Amino acid sequence: MSEDQFMGNLYQRFPVTVEKGKGSHVWDVDGKEYIDCMGGYGVALVGHQNQRVNNAIKEQVDKIITVHSSLYNKTREEFLKTLIGLAPKGLTQVHLNNSGAEAIEAAMKFARKFTGKKGMVAMKGSYHGKSFGALSLTFNPKYKKAFKPLVEKVSFASFGDIESLRSVIDDDTAFVILEPIQGESGIIVAPDGFLQDVRKLCDEKGILLIFDEIQAGLGRTGRLWACEHWNTAPDILCLAKGIAGGVPMGATLVRPDILAAISKGEHSSTFGGNPLSCAAGTAALKALTEDGLIENSEKMGKIFREGLEKLKENHTMIREIRGKGLMIGIEMKFEVKDILMGLMKKGVLMLYSGRNILRILPPLVISEEDITKVLHALDSVLSEEEQKKVVQG
Repeated sequence: MSEDQFMGNLYQRFPVTVEKGKGSHVWDVDGKEYIDCMGGYGVALVGHQNQRVNNAIKEQVDKIITVHSSLYNKTREEFLKTLIGLAPKGLTQVHLNNSGAEAIEAAMKFARKFTGKKGMVAMKGSYHGKSFGALSLTFNPKYKKAFKPLVEKVSFASFGDIESLRSVIDDDTAFVILEPIQGESGIIVAPDGFLQDVRKLCDEKGILLIFDEIQAGLGRTGRLWACEHWNTAPDILCLAKGIAGGVPMGATLVRPDILAAISKGEHSSTFGGNPLSCAAGTAALKALTEDGLIENSEKMGKIFREGLEKLKENHTMIREIRGKGLMIGIEMKFEVKDILMGLMKKGVLMLYSGRNILRILPPLVISEEDITKVLHALDSVLSEEEQKKVVQG
């Protein structure tokens, strides 16, 4: 494809040129329709061409696109009020930025400045981004090897193991960061009680707790915040992906005493909080909370997982089904590349995590009819792959 000659070999590319989208569907340049279970890696949260978001963007374009945060803007004010009104308890202030990695970078700086400590603890299996700071907190060595040395004083604990975490923290630990549901490593759900135990340990040791809900937050799991499943709130919450309905935006929500430790000029963002993103963000948050999208995520996620469990009974290739809401992982016993390509031929776009895990992150507007079609397509592709292996073996 022509893009490749300009963009280098930085992405795993799929042979589909997307022209337009609507709801949970996209169409390529040849008019072929696909059910979108990729969702722009979770960005198309409220659906393609969400009418609230489209209208908000069109209205804002006719007013002004950029207002730096050294000036005031009513569109940004409305977004901030809406976001903080929905935030977990105690998180009443926010730094607006442009991406998940930037949200993480801000959280790292805020936590270290507030505590005066340097040590950082993340989880094995974590993924927090590819900028130098965020990459330092990301576990997979394949992303990091070529770019060392990264930020120092980072330790990793086993996800779900409180004793492992206890063993790596010390008097210089500033924060613990984790995803309530790990996305990149294959939709790994925190075991019951773990987040509560981490919260308790951090409180005992005077350590800040940061939740990365860049992928799992904003209704993706059937709750507005993934941490609600465990009745646990962080000191800092990192958001991005679908927060502005597809327009780039990131946000770092914090306790007010933490943000008060940052002096003027120590952290800022040229584009962060621009009115265009804020208008789209307010519309996206209203779509989530007023149009039943969070409830639909919970309901459709249950239907999806029940259907996948039935497929598991008929296909020995499937090892495990994991997830909450519309954040679902299908761990296979074999590599999934051929399965992804087979699904594309049948009009379904799906993600992967590693070599053997299918990852499902559709727009939260997906219908039961679409889910049924996806399950039929997956059933057919798995049958074809199993037949190939019989012939080959």
